[in-house]
Amino acid sequence: MFNKLKISKRHLAKSLTWRFIGSIDTLIFAWLVTGSIKEGLNVSLITTFTKLIWYYIHEQVWFKSSIADSNKRHIIKTFSWRFFGTIDTVVFGWLITGNPLIGLKIGLFETVSKMLLYFGHEKLWYKINYGLDKRNRSKRLKRHREERNKVNK
Repeated sequence: MFNKLKISKRHLAKSLTWRFIGSIDTLIFAWLVTGSIKEGLNVSLITTFTKLIWYYIHEQVWFKSSIADSNKRHIIKTFSWRFFGTIDTVVFGWLITGNPLIGLKIGLFETVSKMLLYFGHEKLWYKINYGLDKRNRSKRLKRHREERNKVNK
């Protein structure tokens, strides 16, 4: 699977913008739960890197998905990403603090906020054509062929 992943400027840009938003969210909740800015920063920093990788892979998989582009797609994608993101946060929250309950608390608190933030992020990126030049070109060609075929019938 990894050898088939191509670098996509769109997926990279989406990964970076989401990770910025997500890292701030993790920092806030980790700080609030632990009471320590240092532990909050540690959880936020380590999960920034791990989730960049997971998110990029998630984007590649979803880009190949056959689910129609709609709210249904965004909702399913939101839940699938949150599943992996929460596990990542819980594990690293636990490893950094040494307390599995703290990792679980951080993961649970950010689950709701991140689902809302992620859904908004997806909706915004759905409206942005950045990195979709080939896809848009092929859609235009397909529409042109379909219109030409209708005229020829």
